[in-house]
Amino acid sequence: MARKNVGTGSKWEEAVGYSRVVRIGAQVFVSGTTGTDEAGNIVGPGDPYAQTVQILKKIEQALHGVGATMNDVVRTRAFVTNIDDWEKIGKAHGIIFHDIRPAMTIVEVSRLIAPEMLVEIEADAVMVASRPGSDEPA
Repeated sequence: MARKNVGTGSKWEEAVGYSRVVRIGAQVFVSGTTGTDEAGNIVGPGDPYAQTVQILKKIEQALHGVGATMNDVVRTRAFVTNIDDWEKIGKAHGIIFHDIRPAMTIVEVSRLIAPEMLVEIEADAVMVASRPGSDEPA
């Protein structure tokens, strides 16, 4: 099985030594994702729902980059700075994953990389079917 690492070109990927997405065969792992836009600005400052929506859009884009979709997601992990926001985060997660229903964990952490960031989510996926543009069968 070939390993495919996909990055965004962020200076942090090189400095810290990580990839945005790693695909090995049918398995896809998306690194922790925050609610920033293409310019690095926080989307929805103070709004965990808006940040979660932005994060899930970015995860979807990352998955598409290796031939996967949100339907392939089997697990998400959300790291939040205030566990009391779980319902707002869960609402956004539920809209996207309502029928997919991956395993999910929400954990409160003392802080994220920037104080305006309220949520960070990582995702694991397993591609269950071959797709056009995919370099190997799932």
